[in-house]
Amino acid sequence: MDKNFYITTPIYYPSGKPHMGHAYSSIIADIFARFKRLEGYNVLFLTGTDEHGLKIQREAEKNKKDPKIFCDELSEKFKDLTKILNLSNDDFIRTTEQRHYKSVEEIWNRLVKSGDIYLDKYSGWYSVSDEAYYDKDEIEEVDGKKISTISGSPVDWVEEESYFFRLSAWSEKLLKYYKDNKDFILPPSRRNEVINFVEKGLKDLSVSRTSFSWGIPVPKNKKHVIYVWLDALTNYISALNFPDTNDKNYKKFWPANVHIIGKDILRFHAIYWPAFLLAAKLPLPKRVFGHGWILSDDKKMSKSLGNILDPIEIIKNYGIDQLRYYLVKEVSLGNDGSISMGNLKNCINNDLANNYGNLCQRVFSFIKKNCSNKIPQVKNLSDSDNKLLDQLKNNTSNLVKMMNNQDLNEFIKTVVSYSFDANKYFNDSEPWSVKKKDPERMKTILFTTCEQIKNISILLNSIIPIATGKVLETMNIKKENRSINQINNLECFDHNKELKELDILFNKVENDN
Repeated sequence: MDKNFYITTPIYYPSGKPHMGHAYSSIIADIFARFKRLEGYNVLFLTGTDEHGLKIQREAEKNKKDPKIFCDELSEKFKDLTKILNLSNDDFIRTTEQRHYKSVEEIWNRLVKSGDIYLDKYSGWYSVSDEAYYDKDEIEEVDGKKISTISGSPVDWVEEESYFFRLSAWSEKLLKYYKDNKDFILPPSRRNEVINFVEKGLKDLSVSRTSFSWGIPVPKNKKHVIYVWLDALTNYISALNFPDTNDKNYKKFWPANVHIIGKDILRFHAIYWPAFLLAAKLPLPKRVFGHGWILSDDKKMSKSLGNILDPIEIIKNYGIDQLRYYLVKEVSLGNDGSISMGNLKNCINNDLANNYGNLCQRVFSFIKKNCSNKIPQVKNLSDSDNKLLDQLKNNTSNLVKMMNNQDLNEFIKTVVSYSFDANKYFNDSEPWSVKKKDPERMKTILFTTCEQIKNISILLNSIIPIATGKVLETMNIKKENRSINQINNLECFDHNKELKELDILFNKVENDN
């Protein structure tokens, strides 16, 4: 049986330039996608852009552009971001694509057929920037303006004819599903948040608008456009060529293994999306993981505070591997996490330059000078050698489990500790001291350290793919041997090949602190 894995980012609303939140979601999803490939899985990794709705229409009008042309330009910025972030996505979905229209229309028709959609009038609070409806207890007045207590976005009172989805009819079934599938929503704090919300009772959801035209028309009633979230959420199956349920991609990859999202859109993914799917008689995704917000020096990023950290600028100045590593090391996945330029610089210097990077440079330089630039071949390892290798080897299955449970923070701390241990082993073993009196011991030390560098590089490959790729290439490790099942396979080295040249992996940076 094929091992298939389907992971998605939220599809991004391209009303402005990409920010740190977009980068974080994308990097997290990319890390899990890359790791599953290291495990030998056939992976589909999806990202994309959500391009309909009143907000987009207004922005297009403001810029005196056709909405589609406006979206084409904005979507390119997010496509460019996938390259800047070094994402390994297999597809990029746009909600203005024909394949998406077909999927949304099919979902709508299924909901009509099931009796879950009816026509009525809507009156209530609506946020254009969030493309979301809010109850009166979710509204407060600040400086004479009504805003959402959830997002802080301004809201307007809206009254118009609307189609409704019978969300209220699905409360009990959703609660049962959450109970029976405890890992459907993670982390547990998010699951509890969703359960508490649903237990209070769900209201039927307005799923069409007549006050604007930029969207997918309701079948058989073109004066209505389909609510942007019913439209957007469908992207996860549009990319699999739904409604063709016999399509090879749909059969291989649905239901999705995990949707990686920010906590601000949890309600849409953990309540609305499963309810739509249940009503449409389609399988539900296996997991929705809601990560926290990225804060700047413990404060939410905002233009008014002048604390916005631009991921593209950081990458230009410090590098993409550096940002990827820092974000997952510094932020406990699932919680809000504060980042700062000072901590980023410390992380680059301590973890990457002084630890992993320095280890590789020292060992390879020593081999070049003392072993004809070839990794030595040895027969027997001592207890101290095996102790170093076994610590990682015996914990590999646990490390894999951490990744599959989205415990990324613990994973990286553990792997980095092995790098520190390898540095200590190399220092304590002193190959420079033993090379004259016991050259075979020197060779064993170098082999053992190289083996651990290989193992660490494989494990970190999903997080810092550029640097670890260079190291594995320097060591002449074949592509097919760069996988989890090759950890502690002592036969991966070609001892007849010289090491390739390795440039400095991570430059130290000046820290103001």
